[in-house]
Amino acid sequence: MISMVARTSVLHYPRLDTVLMIEDAIKNAKNYQSKTSLWNKLPKKVMYQTYKIVIDYLIQSRKVMITKDNKLVWIFADSSKARKLIEESVPAYA
Repeated sequence: MISMVARTSVLHYPRLDTVLMIEDAIKNAKNYQSKTSLWNKLPKKVMYQTYKIVIDYLIQSRKVMITKDNKLVWIFADSSKARKLIEESVPAYA
């Protein structure tokens, strides 16, 4: 028997500039109380459905996590110092 999974239709998929804008907003934020407060403070208007797709992508790609009290936290190590440490500690061929 084949199970049918309920699907929702996506109205707007995010563009790259939208994803980067949301990433920068999370990276540069001291803290946000919730996903909704970040959404309200974005420099450009984004449909909430599109915004949720970006947040889900960032969580799945392990760039962002949601704390127990529903705050968004940037956890991706993308600083030049972190990159240098990773490059020096792990051989490229390993």
